[in-house]
Amino acid sequence: MDIQKVKCLIIGSGPAGYTAAIYAARADLAPIIIEGSQPGGQLTITTQVDNFPGYPQGVDGNQMMDDMRAQVLRFGTKIISDTIIEARLQEYPLHLKTESGIEYEAQSLIIATGASARWLGLESENKFRGMGVSACATCDGFFFRGKTVAVVGGGDTACEEASYLANICGKVYMIVRRNVLRASKAMAERVQSNPKIEILWQQKPIEILGDDNGVNAVQLENTQSGQQSKVDIDGIFLAIGHHPNSDVFQGQVATNEEGFILTQEKSQQTNLKGVFAAGDVADPTYRQAICAAGSGAKAAMDAERFLINLH
Repeated sequence: MDIQKVKCLIIGSGPAGYTAAIYAARADLAPIIIEGSQPGGQLTITTQVDNFPGYPQGVDGNQMMDDMRAQVLRFGTKIISDTIIEARLQEYPLHLKTESGIEYEAQSLIIATGASARWLGLESENKFRGMGVSACATCDGFFFRGKTVAVVGGGDTACEEASYLANICGKVYMIVRRNVLRASKAMAERVQSNPKIEILWQQKPIEILGDDNGVNAVQLENTQSGQQSKVDIDGIFLAIGHHPNSDVFQGQVATNEEGFILTQEKSQQTNLKGVFAAGDVADPTYRQAICAAGSGAKAAMDAERFLINLH
């Protein structure tokens, strides 16, 4: 099999991967991006992005990723439409194989595969995604100022999302499957004492309702009695967790219990020689495009230093 040798291989084509490529290319590392199954990352399923610097009027998520891609190509980075299916990272140089059968031997690797929001699995959820259905209150809450929204979930993330939205929206419902919150005591007390937040206990969404203008209600089912009810809302935010796209590296790269890749303090270095991680796959806390881009820059700079010290 023909093995392609590369100084810097980047897996993922979201803000972290693209920014890493810009920095790596300018450092003459001749990076190659394997863009994966979702070119552009999660921002390609977002409509308007208003919180990324440099776009005073906001920007469509797809347009922003097209802009980043164009900048990456300007510096000569190769972007390969393929997916990594096998990785041997505990030996050096690093070896990775793609779905199309190409094998890469990399002197440095930047994992920027992102994290995928956990969805409810409803057909109507897909129908209204970007039209009132969101998995990021910080990203999309602005569009619901003064309106009525719902947050699905009962953990710390859901409580944080509900608290954030309560500062913006007129009314926030929390839809919780159980009769208690899984969140920490402090977070639970915060939402329960907020007059703008109403918790709907022992409920689960079974359908998201709306029209051509977007979401206007959610159909709920009581998890104990099975009784159904409808709640009028303008938007619904899913806060039932994110799954880091790190499965192919499991058992090699150190992760936390949820699968987020662990990096060493003040760097993007993982536990493995020449392997760095950036963006949402290594960030269970912030999950913002600007944070991902920043960590991508750091990962490329770390990779450059590693390669200089290698020789």
